[in-house]
Amino acid sequence: MAPEPIPPGRFFCVHLRFSRGVITIGVIMLILAIGIWIGVYQLLKRAPRPLAVPEAHCVLRVGGEQREMDIEQAEIAATIAAVAARRKLPEQAVVIAYATALQESKLYNVNYGDRDSLGVFQQRPSQGWGTKKQIMDPVYATNRFFAALEKVKGYRKMPVAEAAQEVQRSAAGYAYGPHEAEARLLAAAFTGRVPRAVHCWYPPEGGKGGGGEQAAAAPQPKKAQARRQLKRALGSTAVTSRKRGWLIATWSVAHARKYGLTRVEYAGARWVNDMDADGWVDAQASARKIDLA
Repeated sequence: MAPEPIPPGRFFCVHLRFSRGVITIGVIMLILAIGIWIGVYQLLKRAPRPLAVPEAHCVLRVGGEQREMDIEQAEIAATIAAVAARRKLPEQAVVIAYATALQESKLYNVNYGDRDSLGVFQQRPSQGWGTKKQIMDPVYATNRFFAALEKVKGYRKMPVAEAAQEVQRSAAGYAYGPHEAEARLLAAAFTGRVPRAVHCWYPPEGGKGGGGEQAAAAPQPKKAQARRQLKRALGSTAVTSRKRGWLIATWSVAHARKYGLTRVEYAGARWVNDMDADGWVDAQASARKIDLA
C-alpha cells in the first residue's frame, strides 16, 4: 500500500529529548574548548620567538644589497676566497671563480654532473683534473681552477665569461656572464674587503633557537680543527692587514656550524650564533687577532 502523501503546508517534527546530565556535560565541554583556545592564543601572542626554529642559513649584506645563502654555499665561497688570498690573486680572479662555480654547481660540492664532472667547478677526472676524491675536496678543486686561470694571458682584463670559458672549455661558455654581478657581491664580502658582510646562524645542539652568549663555546679540539682547515686553505693565519683579518673572521662565521663555533670577534665587532641577532654588533674586540669561541 503506497504511503499517504504529505498535504501541502504540513511537515514532520522530530522531537529529541536529552537528559539534564547530557546537556550539562555538553556545556562543560564547550566552555573547556573555549578556554583552551583562548589560552593557546595568548601563549602564541606572547611568545618571544617563533615556535618553529628556522633552518640554518647565512645572510650577506654589501652596499645595500642583501642575499640569503645556504651554509654550504657560504663555506665554499669562503674557501675560494681563502685559496685566492694564499695564491696572492686579485679580486677579479675570485669573481671569475665565483661566476664559474655559480653556473657549474650553484656553489655546492656536488658528487655528480655531466659525464664524469664533479665538485664545485664540475671538473672531470678523465680530463686530468685529478681523482674523484681530490676533485671533491674544495681546497684542491679551487687550487686547480686558479692554477689553470693563471695560465690564461690577460685574464684580469678579459670579460668574466671569456676568462671562465678559457679555463672550463664548456659547451655553453656564454652562461658564466649572467653570474658576474652576483660574483662581485660575493667577492666583496668573502675577501674581507667589506667588513661585517656575512652573518650565519645554525640551530645549536638540542634544537633550541637561542645561542649567542648563552651557548656553550666550541671545544678546543673543534677550534683546533677549524684553524687547521683555515691554514690549509689560506696558508698563514696571521692577521697582517685589516682586510685579511675580515677574510679570516668571515671564513670562521661561514664554517661556524661545521666546527661548533658560537662567537667570533674582530676589529670592534662580534658575531654570535643567536637566532635573534641581525648581523654583527659592536664589541671591544682587537684588530690584531681573531677571537673564537
